[in-house]
Amino acid sequence: MPSHITNRRSHRLLLRAALPTAVTASLVLVPLPGAVAVPSAGAVIAEVYGGGGNSGATLKNDFVELANPSGAAFGLTGYSVQYLPGSPSATSKWGVTPLTGEVAPGGHYLVAESAGTGGTVNLPAPDASGSIAMSATTGTIALVNGTEALTCKTTEECAADARIVDLVGFGTAVVHEGSGAAPGTSNTASVSRAASLADTDDNAADLTAGAPSPVNSAGETTPGDGGDDGNPTEPGTVRIHDIQGTTRVSPLAGTTVTGVPGVVTGVRTYGSKGFWIQDPAADADPATSEGVFVYTGSAPITVKAGDSVLVTAKVTEYYPNNSGGSQSLTELSAPKTTVLSSGNALPAPVVLNGSNIPAAYTPEADGGSIESLPLRPDAYALDLYESLESMDVEVRDVPVTQASNSYHELWVDAREQDPRSARGGVVYLGYDRPNSGRIMVQSLGPVEEFPVTDVGDTLTGATGGPLDYTEFGGYTVAATRVGSVDSGGLEREVTQSGLPSELKIGTYNVENLDPSDPDEKFAALATGVVTNLRSPDILALEEVQDNNGAVNDGTVASDATVAKFVEAIKAAGGPAYDWRSVDPEDLTDGGEPGGNIRQVFLFNPARVSFTDIPGGDATTPVGVTGHGEYTRLTASPGRIDPTNEAWEDSRKPLVGQFLFHDKPVFVIANHFNSKGGDQGLDSRFQQPNRTSEVQRTKQAAAEQSFVADLLAADPSAAVVSLGDFNDYQFSPAMKTLTKDGALRDLVNTLPATERYSYVYQGNSQVLDHILVSPGLKPQQTSYDVVHINAEFATQASDHDPQVVRIKP
Repeated sequence: MPSHITNRRSHRLLLRAALPTAVTASLVLVPLPGAVAVPSAGAVIAEVYGGGGNSGATLKNDFVELANPSGAAFGLTGYSVQYLPGSPSATSKWGVTPLTGEVAPGGHYLVAESAGTGGTVNLPAPDASGSIAMSATTGTIALVNGTEALTCKTTEECAADARIVDLVGFGTAVVHEGSGAAPGTSNTASVSRAASLADTDDNAADLTAGAPSPVNSAGETTPGDGGDDGNPTEPGTVRIHDIQGTTRVSPLAGTTVTGVPGVVTGVRTYGSKGFWIQDPAADADPATSEGVFVYTGSAPITVKAGDSVLVTAKVTEYYPNNSGGSQSLTELSAPKTTVLSSGNALPAPVVLNGSNIPAAYTPEADGGSIESLPLRPDAYALDLYESLESMDVEVRDVPVTQASNSYHELWVDAREQDPRSARGGVVYLGYDRPNSGRIMVQSLGPVEEFPVTDVGDTLTGATGGPLDYTEFGGYTVAATRVGSVDSGGLEREVTQSGLPSELKIGTYNVENLDPSDPDEKFAALATGVVTNLRSPDILALEEVQDNNGAVNDGTVASDATVAKFVEAIKAAGGPAYDWRSVDPEDLTDGGEPGGNIRQVFLFNPARVSFTDIPGGDATTPVGVTGHGEYTRLTASPGRIDPTNEAWEDSRKPLVGQFLFHDKPVFVIANHFNSKGGDQGLDSRFQQPNRTSEVQRTKQAAAEQSFVADLLAADPSAAVVSLGDFNDYQFSPAMKTLTKDGALRDLVNTLPATERYSYVYQGNSQVLDHILVSPGLKPQQTSYDVVHINAEFATQASDHDPQVVRIKP
């Protein structure tokens, strides 16, 4: 599977489809300050209002609004909203309103409660209804996993009830989260969370009082000012640049703006439905964007490009991956739209290229958020993109730096000064060198018109559309127009044959291989082994799943998977490989749940023999015995220190002892933990936090200690450590693994433009490595990364394999 995630990626077409947590490859490790809010991973109570129908109230009903800041839908069937008076007595009971349905990613869910005798305006159509008569000034609302009434009456008791998903005490409520209750409410005021929906489990800090603004799952709210139908008829005083402001967060977030004028520049009728508008009358401040996305949710879209419109809506900040540190997208939600005219000329696009994209990628904030920093579009690429958020932009005659995929996405690089890889991409050479011109292009038009491209191709002419922001791509051109493809003619590499006296050892991540995969995948992988790698004598495989793949039934054996692959290699003209591995314990090695991925050694018995030494299993650590030429493993195959906490929920290195021309060779197959949970290069936290790096560094230390023991027994031992290390050549993990000269990372022997085995977010980068011990001198090794997958739209795996030829 992709090395950057812990589960098989369930990709969204665009924003707000159900998603796993996103993760990235190009990250930087700086601890976050403790004051940074950690938002809820699921639904939260977004707003509470108990003054409905009271004297002076506009709304007729009390209500509770839920919202979902995460990237996955939150099911509510079997859940309830419950209410307790602010100062409960011994006889007070929680009122219960059962819920059904779900809260969509980034969406809202409206629960109507008791109606009073006053008020003039109905709530938008509620998603659930109850009869709880809430106090206008104080009380406690809980979102509960279950429909049985709660019994807790104190903050401590409620904190201990695991059924409570979220809780908001307001006014003088004695039951609340954190340091105190949220502010008091009234007949004309509710309490609500900030636009980010941050949930620090402190009601006093997280919620503020203001005018009630209910929103239902359809994105509908109460009518705004305007004509009889609530639509605006005259321009208001607020312009788009006023909404966008000079920082990353709108100064008007949470407020309703009336009659905002603009011309529609693009419409999205699937995924995150809505449209973009842009003000043709730009202000003089380059830091303020003139475009904004109007989020319509599931409502039908009746506008088209070129329409001149007025929009009345609530200003919100949407975080595609809030818990993962993403930046936000300023939006207008629950809109009322008036079309004034059609067929208007669109504003001229901003052309992105090396003359206006800064080399520096982002400002820094010592690991904290950069959201409040004034934008400097002339100094930082991320600031430039933010200053153009939702405006029409264009790139021209740009190289493709990541192949198109089945989700109709590709990456280009608009800054010609970024370092090109040897085959036409851009190469990632350091945490301080993120390549600022990378940008994703997504299809906004008919998907059948989206081109199929490989790295090294060129998009000629103009490619452009509104500049969007997404969870997996950061700033993205939502393309209303795509240039033509000029093929770069990229070909899949074939490594050299080598000499009979050379031992050929390879590594290949076969991406969640199991017997249920189509025969075409097995055949393509086998062709890569036989034709492109020229049938290595020893081949370490990563991501071999058990015999029924992701079926989670306790199966751990992988003999059927390996047998099918071996047969595919034979059918492709390769050798009859033998194999060795150690089955993991069920569900202990990470990866796709139920898949039980592991490393496997294939070897050609006509060229090399495997030294079988009993005693290796899932939990027994392999050791070293003997000295000099008599140095041996205590188990072969075996696993390195498998009970060390460094390998928790991760693959343990597989060690095997081989014999080639009567000389022992020790091979270590690796698959270090993924980058799941890391913040992205484009994170609002700078430098981003690379939490996963800590575990990989511990894993590297454990393996380095084993290698040191082996070399202490025999300093001239031939040791080859290889596989998917999920980290860069300049990372702390790889520096730890090569500490004291125990191992030499062969990728560093290549020219800088050839150092990559994987392509992610437009960066060609290193995740896979082959390392050798000091006993294997440079003149004894010949190393090659064989580029057959990562740069191509058609892939057998997302990783490129590697091979080293050695003369032990």
